[in-house]
Amino acid sequence: MKNNPGGRLTLTILSISLLTVMAGAAIAPALGVIRDHFSDAPDLLVQMIVSLPALLIIITNLLFPWLCSLMKTRTLALTGLLLYVLTGAGCFFVKDIWLLLAMRALLGVSVGMIMPLSTGLLAGLLANISWNYAFLVYLLGLIAVVLVVLFLPNERLKGGKGPSLSLLKRFHPSVVGMILVMILFFIYPTRFALSAHCGTTLSNNAITLIMVGLDVVAFLIGLAFGSMMNSFRHGMKYVAPAGFIAGFLLLSMGSGLPLLLGGSALIGFANGVGVPYLNTIASMKAGKEAASTVMPLLSAALYLGQFLSPLIVTPLGSLCFGSTDILGPFKAGVLIGIIYLAQAFLTRKKQVVE
Repeated sequence: MKNNPGGRLTLTILSISLLTVMAGAAIAPALGVIRDHFSDAPDLLVQMIVSLPALLIIITNLLFPWLCSLMKTRTLALTGLLLYVLTGAGCFFVKDIWLLLAMRALLGVSVGMIMPLSTGLLAGLLANISWNYAFLVYLLGLIAVVLVVLFLPNERLKGGKGPSLSLLKRFHPSVVGMILVMILFFIYPTRFALSAHCGTTLSNNAITLIMVGLDVVAFLIGLAFGSMMNSFRHGMKYVAPAGFIAGFLLLSMGSGLPLLLGGSALIGFANGVGVPYLNTIASMKAGKEAASTVMPLLSAALYLGQFLSPLIVTPLGSLCFGSTDILGPFKAGVLIGIIYLAQAFLTRKKQVVE
């Protein structure tokens, strides 16, 4: 790689990107075990362990232009990565849920710092040793620290313009759609391990493998997305809503293994279609200015949906199906999926991807 500085820089950026993906969902397979440890805490607080970083990611992203004026690229990346490792793996030593949530919030700050510069299996397996071992997955950030020191240029970035109401008005179908996709998708990582842990005899390893299987499905669908758009682009707006509705219908029908596998696969399919579809149509509408206009807006919408998911789904499930129904959040997912389907029809019936 001596004569390939571009390859080394690409590897560095990819390592950072993978760490940002792990911020919330990496710990999701261990949520059932964590729930048992904090048995006196409300379910919503336990779910916030997964979703809280998203709120701080949004806030830090909005402050990113200011951070760029204070620090150069390498300094900014190293500060974010070191904070990532300290607050992510530091949860291993935390015994109080409020302090744990504070650490998770700071993890969101770290991701908000490193994301603009640019997997659940480990967490589930580590949790078999003890609930807090799952957080050691964040030590992987040390690999990115080394790569940043060696290969990332130390340049000054220019801050772009912030979001505006006119921009939101122009791209509101994609922004609202992204929020709905993330509200729906994050029902799964915040509830599946908890419900499967309580309602089945599956081991934590088995639950983890099912959740990782969802990620595999989403990844494979993402690879095939281009061909799907070329084949039936006019019907693609309905694919993700239909997939979420069908997936949560299966999960809300019981805890049998076929229902769990089928529901997980359909939700992975829906997420694998929904996110790239919204990104694609928005970027095509924005043209060459997409990177500095609509994409930051969609990124904020993505994390806002993650944060709002348990705050909306848990009360809705309790209101409509009772607070004791362990499958209530999945049933609420069906209702929100129907809202997403209606939103896709009403806002995109005249919007054709050219």
